[in-house]
Amino acid sequence: MKLLKKKWFLAGGIAVILVAVGLFLVYRSYLSPSGRTRKVIAFITDPAQSIEPRVEALSRCGEAPFVLPTSGMIGFIWGDSFRPGHHHAGIDIFAGTEPGVTPVYAAYDGYLTRLADWKSSLIIRIPEDPLQPERQIWTYYTHLADPQGVSLIDPAFPPGTAKVFVPAGTLLGYQGNYSGTPGSPTGVHLHFSVVLDDGEGHFLNELEIRNTLDPSPYFNLALNEKDNPEQIPGCLLP
Repeated sequence: MKLLKKKWFLAGGIAVILVAVGLFLVYRSYLSPSGRTRKVIAFITDPAQSIEPRVEALSRCGEAPFVLPTSGMIGFIWGDSFRPGHHHAGIDIFAGTEPGVTPVYAAYDGYLTRLADWKSSLIIRIPEDPLQPERQIWTYYTHLADPQGVSLIDPAFPPGTAKVFVPAGTLLGYQGNYSGTPGSPTGVHLHFSVVLDDGEGHFLNELEIRNTLDPSPYFNLALNEKDNPEQIPGCLLP
């Protein structure tokens, strides 16, 4: 009986901790005046009224290796958590426009692939990481389709495209809001991530943060949740 009570006590304690963590995440994201999610929702609702910093496509923050791949507000960053156990594996740049309006460009020279079943995604292989030339990395771009999954990727890159060289600044397509489920759109944005190679010339699963890299040093911006827990990143351009 004592052992059973102890187990129930431990289970209850764990449940209380999980609830507390969940409430903290909800407060930080949705209720706190400085919560990033709150700012993103406000921007999507009325971009013209937003006073948050925005970035410009093809600009570069200082000596950053990558150019910014699109224009808009960097709403979510690497490591942001929307629910317990989840960590965002890239950055989301919200245009504040309709789908198919805001261009998306290659952030760095590389070799582009679009798998046959990819409606809204592209990935670019960079043989030499500009920060660590001995390793290969990949840059991943997604949400380049309208709510029904009609692709907004440039026609130069049809499904099945593989290993096509694209220099930095190449037009890849346009921001969209395809969520993967037709008729259930997200906000119009680009999701961008830096993905690790498996050591055999293939990219790892971008959905898992452990397979991605903090993009901050590639853009010379605070683009990870640890260094920037609440603010919208911005670059002071000359």
